[in-house]
Amino acid sequence: MYMKRPFVTKEQLTEIISRYPTPFHLYDEAGIRRNAKELYDAFSWNPGFKEYFAVKATPNPYLLDVLKDCGCGCDCSSMTELMLSEAVGVTGQGIMFSSNDTPQEEFVKANELGAIINLDDITHIEKLEQAIGTFPKTMSCRFNPGGVFTISNNIMDNPGDAKYGMTAAQIEEAFRILKSKGVEEFGIHAFLVSNTVTNDYYPMLAKVLFELAVHLKETTGAHITFINLSGGIGIPYRPDEEPNDIKKIGEGVHRVYDEVLVPAGMGDVSIYTELGRYMLAPYGHLVTTVINEKHTYKEYVGVDACAVNLMRPAMYGAYHHITVAGKEDAPCDHMYDVTGSLCENNDKFAIDRMLPEIEMGDILVIHDTGAHGFSMGYNYNGKLRSAELLLKEDGTVSLIRRAETPKDYFATFDFSSYSKKLGLA
Repeated sequence: MYMKRPFVTKEQLTEIISRYPTPFHLYDEAGIRRNAKELYDAFSWNPGFKEYFAVKATPNPYLLDVLKDCGCGCDCSSMTELMLSEAVGVTGQGIMFSSNDTPQEEFVKANELGAIINLDDITHIEKLEQAIGTFPKTMSCRFNPGGVFTISNNIMDNPGDAKYGMTAAQIEEAFRILKSKGVEEFGIHAFLVSNTVTNDYYPMLAKVLFELAVHLKETTGAHITFINLSGGIGIPYRPDEEPNDIKKIGEGVHRVYDEVLVPAGMGDVSIYTELGRYMLAPYGHLVTTVINEKHTYKEYVGVDACAVNLMRPAMYGAYHHITVAGKEDAPCDHMYDVTGSLCENNDKFAIDRMLPEIEMGDILVIHDTGAHGFSMGYNYNGKLRSAELLLKEDGTVSLIRRAETPKDYFATFDFSSYSKKLGLA
């Protein structure tokens, strides 16, 4: 069984909490760097390989800086994500701008930064031209194969129901139009499945895209310089799940590359990825303290975090492993619901979870929150979003985002007569 252990000890957490009260998200720099190196090693057979980190997963400039230092670019889908990338010095073709239902001003900003613009729909060609005039020399289009996507007879997802991407006929027509407007280098992008825990997904997706690339080259004469496999490589949220083997995934893509692209004279095509969850999720913990207990029809433990700090369990029923710090080896012989304080009954980090006996003041580590954790936060019930901390390679801890205060919550009000009453004057 895959073992889930925190990347910090109870002693470390106690010292951190003495300076930064819970709840907070804590990220492991050493783990992030190690993982990025393993990804690049797995695709080292492809000279043009590049990872464009999905900024939406964890939009913090300090973490983007770490990933930039590891050779990663930024996958952006909004104005503020473009601004974050620019702020950390990721510009030009270090940015992949993949959005949908896109406002024109975002096309303008992406073009100003020299980003690779990845069009989600054929109608966006006209909108992009209206926004920026002359087309950039490099463009990409997003493909949706439709139907049901299967791996080894297992249904992975239903792309035909997804709002993203173009049909094969549309992307062929899009390439012809873009080529006529001066685009010289083309890319293909697709995202079909989220959070796969299988080594087969990327090679299967790659084959679909490689075959499409060969077809498009033959029918449009487009010079295809990169294929973006996007995201979808998942992580083992549950301890009984086996993690993906990125080396095997890289080898699988390499094999299909040699089978499909090389014979077609396309052995110079670069492979791109846009991983978010895989890059950061395991290297983030939501750290929270037990502050209440309740004994009614079930046994409840209440913590000082809630769904505003991590909404995936409430939103999707997603599983996140929980460790009681200092009790890693104690028997899990007590059943609890672990809850937050929102006025919603789904504000639960765990339901009927077997854990060691929990006492007031215990520190709980909620695993795998490094992606889609803090970033999905909100302020329901007037709750304030937590701090983000970085455990650096040398063992020190840096505050990379302070916790919100009531002043932040009220900052967008423009009611001067209330300022004094709210303590903001």
